[in-house]
Amino acid sequence: MARRSALSRDSDPAQATLEGLEAGPASSALQTWSPQSWAVAADWRPLIEAFWTSSAGQGLARFVAGRLGAGAVIYPAQPLWALDLTALHQVRVVILGQDPYHGPGQAQGLAFSVPEGVPAPPSLRNILRERSRDLGLAVSPGLRSSLRPWAEQGVLLLNSVLTVEQGQPASHAEKGWEVLTNLILRAVMERPQPAAFMAWGATAQAQLAGLPDRHLLLSANHPSPLSALRPPRPFIGCGHFSAANAWLRTQGQPVISW
Repeated sequence: MARRSALSRDSDPAQATLEGLEAGPASSALQTWSPQSWAVAADWRPLIEAFWTSSAGQGLARFVAGRLGAGAVIYPAQPLWALDLTALHQVRVVILGQDPYHGPGQAQGLAFSVPEGVPAPPSLRNILRERSRDLGLAVSPGLRSSLRPWAEQGVLLLNSVLTVEQGQPASHAEKGWEVLTNLILRAVMERPQPAAFMAWGATAQAQLAGLPDRHLLLSANHPSPLSALRPPRPFIGCGHFSAANAWLRTQGQPVISW
């Protein structure tokens, strides 16, 4: 699995306070390793419970619990929030990220999203920029930073790795999370209902290799400023939001209100 470099794609000098953030699991770091208490939609539950009993799940648990015991600050507070907001049977679009934001108050368990009131990191700013360009829309006052409205419409905002340590991008890569996220992706791929998959960057594209043809695969560079305008497939100008909605119409599915 490709890993992010030590230089964060989303480092930003602006540090937001936690005052005024949207309520929910986004507002703090992970306090204890207690995955049994993390809410997920009912149709994800069998997959998740089976993972925690597997050797990969147990190894991941030992690693994260050990890092917490050593005093590491780990984000987000609820690593599986995406699976709570978007049930398996509701998934219409998958957006696959890499690992959570590693700054205080940013990660909330949804790929690329931060809580309302937190300034959008660079990658998210480019996502909203492309959304605006693609759809001819202004950045909505109700969608300044949180992508929760997308998740509630069936957009699974999933990172490949679901925890990270403060200031250390990719610090929890290759510790077991990728096994779980591969299982999650496979569950979506194997449903009767097709979905659109957005693969932004080499890591996401590698993880989605072998996607069955009945699904839609939309690939582009990562939205980071390091690659968003870089050929051969720049993110800015990719048109993925309109392309996903056009494809959903051909499948008789409701479009996403981006």
